[in-house]
Amino acid sequence: MGAAVPGQYFSDYAAAMRYWRGKRGFSQLRLATESGISQRHISFLESGRSQPSREMILKLGIVLDIPLRERNVMLLAAGFAPAYQERKLSDPEMQAVKQALDFMLQQQAPYPALVVDRLWNLVMSNGPAGKLLHWLLDGPPPSSNMMKLTLDPQALRQYIVNWQDVGADLLQWIQREAMGDGPGSEASSLLQELLAIPGVASVSSVPNLERRALPFLPFTVRKDGVELNLFTTITTLGTPHDVTLHELRIEAFFPADEATAQWFRAQAD
Repeated sequence: MGAAVPGQYFSDYAAAMRYWRGKRGFSQLRLATESGISQRHISFLESGRSQPSREMILKLGIVLDIPLRERNVMLLAAGFAPAYQERKLSDPEMQAVKQALDFMLQQQAPYPALVVDRLWNLVMSNGPAGKLLHWLLDGPPPSSNMMKLTLDPQALRQYIVNWQDVGADLLQWIQREAMGDGPGSEASSLLQELLAIPGVASVSSVPNLERRALPFLPFTVRKDGVELNLFTTITTLGTPHDVTLHELRIEAFFPADEATAQWFRAQAD
């Protein structure tokens, strides 16, 4: 078996294979059929009787739709170098990507838009988003994590009229990340931290979709006699070969009524 790598979530490649096949709900037969690898060989990989090649790890990672970060973990566990780089947006080779993100953020004005990573840490934002946060919080945000800001009763939560519904949807994002990352991950730690915030655990169940008349989740904030009715969309990048890009999300806020649209237009004047 491959030696364990410090900081990884699995003791070896076989354990990681068993975990991901189970998480994706694949039987060994189904994985064999969709990957073109014999069921016997997959069984040997999961028991540690056979060692995978680098190409086989990447192929199975695609079939099981394993996040790029975790494919790197599996490669390391099997004794191979990572296949996917993880770079910062400030790196020179990422300049074109940063310019594209800047363009998308500016196109969303006068309405807010954010770029966050997989744990919802704020990476970039447009001017309207910065102004909205500053207005609601009476100053700079005390945290760069949008999940914590939204669910903290001393931060944004006090101004979100339907924070229970919003919180339930947000928690599902982190729950999916925690399930996808595997045990002992940063996402799992963040989920536990969020659930420890007073009142949050009680809204962590699946939202009741039957009682909603709207085709989207409203996001309503109210402060100083101003009520803003919004909804959001989440966009991910296409098929990047970089861990950082694979994990970025663009959240765009749109007005759900004309009064909200007018308020944002007025802020831009």
